[in-house]
Amino acid sequence: MKEQRWLRIIPVALIMYTISYIDRTNVSLALDPNLSPMMAFLKMDDAIKGNAVGLFFFGYLALQIPSGYLASRWSPRKLIGIFLVFWGLCAVGCGLVMNVTQFKLMRFLLGVAESGVYPATLVLLANWFPKAERARANAYWIICQPLAVAGAAPITGWLLGIWSWRVMLVLEGAFPLVWLPVWWHFIRDHPGEATWISPEERAHLQTTLAREANELEPVEKRPLWRALLQPVVFVLIPIYFLQNAAAYGCNTFLSEALKGGGHNFSSFQTGVLYALPYLVAVGLMVVLSRHSDRTQERRGHVAFAFALSGVCLVASVLARGYSFWLAYAFLLFAIQGPFSGQAIFWAIPAETMPRSVVGAVMGLVNAIGNVGGWAGNAAFGTLKQQSGGIIVPFATLGGGLILAALLCALLPRTQPPGRH
Repeated sequence: MKEQRWLRIIPVALIMYTISYIDRTNVSLALDPNLSPMMAFLKMDDAIKGNAVGLFFFGYLALQIPSGYLASRWSPRKLIGIFLVFWGLCAVGCGLVMNVTQFKLMRFLLGVAESGVYPATLVLLANWFPKAERARANAYWIICQPLAVAGAAPITGWLLGIWSWRVMLVLEGAFPLVWLPVWWHFIRDHPGEATWISPEERAHLQTTLAREANELEPVEKRPLWRALLQPVVFVLIPIYFLQNAAAYGCNTFLSEALKGGGHNFSSFQTGVLYALPYLVAVGLMVVLSRHSDRTQERRGHVAFAFALSGVCLVASVLARGYSFWLAYAFLLFAIQGPFSGQAIFWAIPAETMPRSVVGAVMGLVNAIGNVGGWAGNAAFGTLKQQSGGIIVPFATLGGGLILAALLCALLPRTQPPGRH
């Protein structure tokens, strides 16, 4: 039954990465001085906050390329199982810190512990879903990112209201350890290892995936370093850098956009308002990925998602002086770009590069591109402190997304399945 792959692989991978994304974003609400005393306890200002949260992304550089390379040649299932243990311990540790130095160290180690999960999961999905399904498979997995915020923000706000930031971080940090047995039971690396699919489907997948891999494999084997230095990589990296700068800069400081306008929202209300733009992102991810798979067009869909997000982000901060709710209406569509464009973005290297190198290439792009997460946080905190408001930092992030949309014109075109 064809649906078995979608019902077993995707939900388990989705929840696994949802947990990792909660660990990246719950500190955003914990460090809001209106919701929690954590920022005062650790003696942070906005600039320190942006840098401390962003240190995660320097740790995130550590194992990207090795993990993508190893997952392509060993076992994504086993590799991610190991990472689940380590990132659970580091996430719990973030709730036990006593000073800002310890917090910075735990954020860095959390980044190291999570650094190999993304490329390993991309390799896993490429082992299970042919080209005609890949954008949807990526989207249904990556949908966990906005879904994690939409689902966890109200819960995180509620926990902060009834307990403390420490209890919240420890409880939510333990989720990967709880999910490990589920991951181990349900996930297999290849269709050939799964007993729950029919022999016909197994043969179809193995034949289709092998044919697509052979179409991309060069006649002459080339060293890995040449694959990492091909021109398209130098286009993929800045695009992914800019989208991460916007995604994480907005995520950490989004609660700042929910203040003012004569409104005094509770912790739970703030969590709900924080979550709604991410629900919009979930819907647009599904719509755009399905349309991209139907048309087999990739780069135009990515450019549209980024451009819409960038324009709405700039419009949102400019509208704040007129109406809070008008600004919030723009904000609903300003957050989606880095998410709805991301699933289609990752289909491009998987469909234009040989299978033997694509894991390492995606690891390199994800590693350097995720430094944008640090840059977005650090730039926002510094610009907010220097300008005395959020208009300049949010507009800067929006401009970055518009630039990323323009760079998409330099990405390679993908071809329909079966054409070489």
